[in-house]
Amino acid sequence: MMGFLFVGLPYAISLAGQWMYGWPDKPGYKKYIEALNPRRTYRLTLATSDFLKYLKYWRLYIQFKSWYKNEEKHKHFEKGITFGRRGNKLDLYHPLNVGKSDNELVPLVVFIYGGAWGSGERSIYCLLGQQMAEELTAVVICPDYSIYPKGNVLAMVQDIADCLVWAQENGRKFNFDKDNIVLIGHSAGAHLCALTALFLADGQEELFMEPSKQQEIIQSIRGIIGLSGVYNIVDHYKHEQKRGIEYVSDMHKAMNGVENFAHYSPTHLLRKLRQDKLNMVPPCSLLHGTNDITVPVESSIKFSELLTSLSVKVSLHLLPGVNHIDVVTDLMASNRHLYHPIYSWIRQELRKLLRANQISSK
Repeated sequence: MMGFLFVGLPYAISLAGQWMYGWPDKPGYKKYIEALNPRRTYRLTLATSDFLKYLKYWRLYIQFKSWYKNEEKHKHFEKGITFGRRGNKLDLYHPLNVGKSDNELVPLVVFIYGGAWGSGERSIYCLLGQQMAEELTAVVICPDYSIYPKGNVLAMVQDIADCLVWAQENGRKFNFDKDNIVLIGHSAGAHLCALTALFLADGQEELFMEPSKQQEIIQSIRGIIGLSGVYNIVDHYKHEQKRGIEYVSDMHKAMNGVENFAHYSPTHLLRKLRQDKLNMVPPCSLLHGTNDITVPVESSIKFSELLTSLSVKVSLHLLPGVNHIDVVTDLMASNRHLYHPIYSWIRQELRKLLRANQISSK
């Protein structure tokens, strides 16, 4: 029995995970021999066991599933609006304290969820969307994007850019200020927020968007709020290797292979930008838990240091003892432990970002 627990079970978990999500495919590897490597097996087993912690969110799962299906709740949000070149959908949430028919235009928050570039959908974040709209007195939109294998990271960035084009065209209709936009992203979503902004600032042809339209959009983005984000794909791949998950993770596949890691890393793109384009990069506010083993806190620390060295406005806030998932799940319900501290910080950062725009426009 003990032999099964310490040998048989880890190998069973490891082989099942690699069979489902991908075998080691590095050139020179004999994939099945490498898959049975004891070090890889035990590291992958530890990483897999960490996912069992998500079971504690079962009440929250039932809550958001019920909320999203409840027709009575639809008066608070617009569900399934089509946008962009791929016909993706977004949900839009109104602040409860501002009527839809009010003439006052409120800021727009675009929330980009995470999911390791290969999972996630907008319905999961319905509670977050409504709470965020109310707490920030802003319209909040949460778009779906082409997660792997439906699309690669370039398609994801294009989808987010398309969402911002939609915002430019529909501000008056939905009572938000199309020129006062803040991007908020968690984990891979924070990476995509930063990457999209940098592609727009650089006028990347890969977006297949007119340069004037890219300029219009980047000028409307007042800031980026990154929650537990990945900003250097090369570094994160090394972290995945330490955990033994680099081949079961969708990251290297979504990036079209390791040769593209630098190109899709915000840290790398920042270093390549000319000063005139660097001046267009929106200010960043970064939040990270110090007990995050999925995305180490060093990711935000290093990104903050780089932004500071390039004279891009940035603020960094670390949450002692907080893990990767609580940073976002605790934004879904007011009885969650971190709900008030995190929203208080986000509200403070949002005001600073919007105030800086008001001052610069005078």
